[in-house]
Amino acid sequence: MLSKFLWKSLLVAPAVFGASLVSSAAIAQTAPEAGMESNSEMATLDQIMEYSNEGSGAGSLAQVTSVTQFSDVNPGEWAFEALAFLANSEDLGGLDCLEGYPDGTYRGTRALTRYEFAAGLAACLDAISGPVNQEQLERIEALQREFAAELAALRGRVDALEAAVDELEANQFSTTTRLSGEAIFAVADLFGGDNAELDIDDDGISDGNYGEVNNLFLGYRLRMDFNTSFTGEDLLLTRFQARDMPGFYGSASPEPLPDGFADTFSDLAFQGGGGGNVVLDDFLYQFPLGPATFTVGVNSTGISDIVTDVAAFSSSGSGAVGFYSYNPIYDLGSQGQALGATFDFTDNIQFGLGYLTDNAQDPAPGEALFNGDNTYFGQLTFDSGDATVALTYVNAYVGQGGISGDEAPSVFNSYGLSANFVLGDTFQIGGWVNYTDGRTFSGTPLVGDGEYWSYAGTLGVSDLGIDGSLLGLIVGVPTYAARYEFANAGLGAFGSDASVYVEGFYRIPISDNIALTPSVIVVQDPSNNNDNDGIVIGALRTTFRF
Repeated sequence: MLSKFLWKSLLVAPAVFGASLVSSAAIAQTAPEAGMESNSEMATLDQIMEYSNEGSGAGSLAQVTSVTQFSDVNPGEWAFEALAFLANSEDLGGLDCLEGYPDGTYRGTRALTRYEFAAGLAACLDAISGPVNQEQLERIEALQREFAAELAALRGRVDALEAAVDELEANQFSTTTRLSGEAIFAVADLFGGDNAELDIDDDGISDGNYGEVNNLFLGYRLRMDFNTSFTGEDLLLTRFQARDMPGFYGSASPEPLPDGFADTFSDLAFQGGGGGNVVLDDFLYQFPLGPATFTVGVNSTGISDIVTDVAAFSSSGSGAVGFYSYNPIYDLGSQGQALGATFDFTDNIQFGLGYLTDNAQDPAPGEALFNGDNTYFGQLTFDSGDATVALTYVNAYVGQGGISGDEAPSVFNSYGLSANFVLGDTFQIGGWVNYTDGRTFSGTPLVGDGEYWSYAGTLGVSDLGIDGSLLGLIVGVPTYAARYEFANAGLGAFGSDASVYVEGFYRIPISDNIALTPSVIVVQDPSNNNDNDGIVIGALRTTFRF
């Protein structure tokens, strides 16, 4: 292993190498004569050997006896003579001191690690542990003189780095918490939907249509995450958020849809009100216990905080711009406070389950942790790295607002299949399908049983034109009522129309911390109504990460 490390040391840090060889030569000469070694010298050698053992897994190397055996080293290399000296077993008292890769290359221009350098140095010290002849000593001393200036400069750099580290440690934010942030500026406009009548203030009176009530707008969202670990394996996530991005006016929610499915078709993934006030957004704690990892969430905790949502574009800051970027099963029912656990059966198979509600902090009758609206879920996930597939089941009880805001208790059982496949370094394809059956009880004319479907496909292309970029395409049918049968026999049954949702976006990295994402969203038959004109949304999202 020595040769490779030693050659790299000559290229990357020759001064250190020369100084180390001088030290080793002195040790080799004085030890036989004096019959003793100083404590500091022994400590140095012990540390080198420790590094050598730690770095022993760097790769399989082959012994060489001549530098000419390397296909990537030629006599014109500036360190050719030094390499030839190290490879010559006769010059080193009968021991070889140079190794390379089995394919006959040396790869001397690749940077070496601290472990690699120490391992190579230790092997060379073993090779010259005997008496050093005059020629060897003269060559080592020549190396020391040649790189004396570099050694002094390196020593100064190390001292400066140590001082900088000391200053950082003295002024660090926290020894247990890592702070990260994300800021989004977005500008968007909506076109079309001229005959889609909208009731903006829910007073039963039409206030216009999409084309009349939507104009170009600019909004923002800022998030600050405090990721704290007390044991190195747990996580306390505290997120503060300030946002003023109400999005487009009007609701295109089709009827009747379960709570959690009734997203407006003009929603953006990061929109929401707040007037810029700072609020506690996410607050949860995850910790391992035995074979499981548990999650306790007390604010804005969802199913996808406990298990993966599989979707490649679900990040609101770096993924899709529109709302339809993942399987809607992950939003079904009441969510906010959660108790969940995941079990890793193997490296590839995980089972997760949990209980969620949205009013656990209210001790009033019909509310609290277990008496109000609630959601149970289970998910089996297979993840091989390049392929991720999840089977998800959700049971939700919604006491109010179960169907389009009506005060009517409803129960839903939802079944989802989500998948994503990574093909090489460039492409990934995925998608999902979701089926839900539900029953709405007394309290609304919509009492009855329904069946709902949703499905979509996704395509991602990385590094298209620009390194670090992402081109994304989503095509699908958001949740619609395939059949709804009223309990009142006189009303009969019906099935709603189905909208078609298409989004294309292209994330452009400006730097490691800034990205621009233009996006175009097209929705045909919004509100699951074939009589409604389609809408087109153009948006430009700027994301800052720090």
